[in-house]
Amino acid sequence: MQINQLPFGITDWSTIETETHPGDAGYALWRTQRFGDIRVRMVEYSAGYVADHWCSKGHILLCLEGEMVTELEDGRTFTLTPGVSYQVADNAEAHRSSTRLGAKLFIVD
Repeated sequence: MQINQLPFGITDWSTIETETHPGDAGYALWRTQRFGDIRVRMVEYSAGYVADHWCSKGHILLCLEGEMVTELEDGRTFTLTPGVSYQVADNAEAHRSSTRLGAKLFIVD
């Protein structure tokens, strides 16, 4: 990734409106900023959240709070806790997320 023509700036995430995205169970609250082709999100998963799809988009994702399980389409699972991140390329390994108690994430894609 190259970051070009992006002047210094700050984001106060508390001022960004939330969008609700329902899952198969629970919901995700997204706060989204776009910087050219780069999407940056603060995402909060409700307790009991289960994604409603397999995602093939590449991400760099950092767990800030709570605990989230990421399942890969091949059956492997990974648990993210605060301070743990993952990275995956576009169209590399389909993945989906769930959380029993809720989680807060910072995502760049």
